[in-house]
Amino acid sequence: MKAFDGIRVLDFTHVIAGPFCTYQLALLGADVIKVEEPESGDYLRGRGGVDALRRSLMGDHFACQNANKRSIAIDLKHPDGAALARRLAKRADVLVENFRPGTMDRLGLGYDAVKARNPKLVYCSLSGYGQIGDLGSRPVYDNVVQAFSGLMAATGTATSGPLKSGAPILDYASGTMAAFAVAAALMRRERTGEGQYVDVSMVDTAFMLMSPVISSLLNAGKPPKPHANDHALAAASCYVAADGELIMLGSCNQAQFETLCRLIGREDLLADMRFADVRLQDPHRAALEPILAGEMKKRTAAEWETLLAAQVPATRVRKLGEALEGSDAVGRGVVQKITYPGAPEGGLAVPVAAYRTDRDGPEITTPPSPLGQDGRSVLAELGLSEEDQNRLAESGAVRF
Repeated sequence: MKAFDGIRVLDFTHVIAGPFCTYQLALLGADVIKVEEPESGDYLRGRGGVDALRRSLMGDHFACQNANKRSIAIDLKHPDGAALARRLAKRADVLVENFRPGTMDRLGLGYDAVKARNPKLVYCSLSGYGQIGDLGSRPVYDNVVQAFSGLMAATGTATSGPLKSGAPILDYASGTMAAFAVAAALMRRERTGEGQYVDVSMVDTAFMLMSPVISSLLNAGKPPKPHANDHALAAASCYVAADGELIMLGSCNQAQFETLCRLIGREDLLADMRFADVRLQDPHRAALEPILAGEMKKRTAAEWETLLAAQVPATRVRKLGEALEGSDAVGRGVVQKITYPGAPEGGLAVPVAAYRTDRDGPEITTPPSPLGQDGRSVLAELGLSEEDQNRLAESGAVRF
């Protein structure tokens, strides 16, 4: 038995953050019904690196967070389409949406309207700036929130200026936060019998990811400065090795620093009052950094990793392909393969979840559905006859 077996989720989300939230629930057994607009569906259906999949609206970027879901194509702007969506919401345990604030209210699908017919519903709204305040109506994507939140300004160097992350980290972090919030609301419902409204903001998520930085600013008046690959501690920073590759050190506590000094043959640093106590090193970073930089130039990055990594945090900087091979992402189940028409031979490899369990853990059981593929079965579950379904299709309210 999986954690969310028997839980029905109505998914009005698109792109990454919202779909990743419902994907995590689907991996653990939830019956997720993905509601998409009829013409082209979720924007990410047309995105990805496999051309054939993009052209068939089954893009590999879409597959990264939409397996284990059923797809129904409903025109929510059509009166019959909106009415149909309200019927689905009445039967759901969870509803997740990531439209601009106010959109669901205009469709008659806002929390108050749906709650009146389904008081036990857990309703999650995921947006860029949250549901309250003047910023709420702004459209956003991950890169825009990185820029707004201060995350970009804290990244890069003094010469490069602000830099965004190389991956949409706020989308995935926000989706993870939303999935956790929904799970918590479902647990609360088990105890109280009450549904709940959950408001998840991507900006709030960005702030959580910067917790220590925010603490330093608000409590000590110290704003963040872009410091590229450097840490406040010189022994937890990145250096150029003899072969020009980068080696990242992570000696943050006293025992680690002492071990590092021993391994690189610089135990004399422990006799220097400026460096002896890691807790007091910060003001003397400018003196320690060139010493460590000089030492790291004496061996290749691979040699340093072999010498250091078993005893202190250290690694050479890897490219993604090498990291995937070296970490056994497939063996750990982080990456799984999906087989469906148009997928590469052997299956389409996609990330799943960042944890394992000893039983009933996250698992892909069905590939992502073609747009609207499951519409008839979903409508049949509502009690609609084939004649009723055909009438809705002829009116343009749904598309099969």
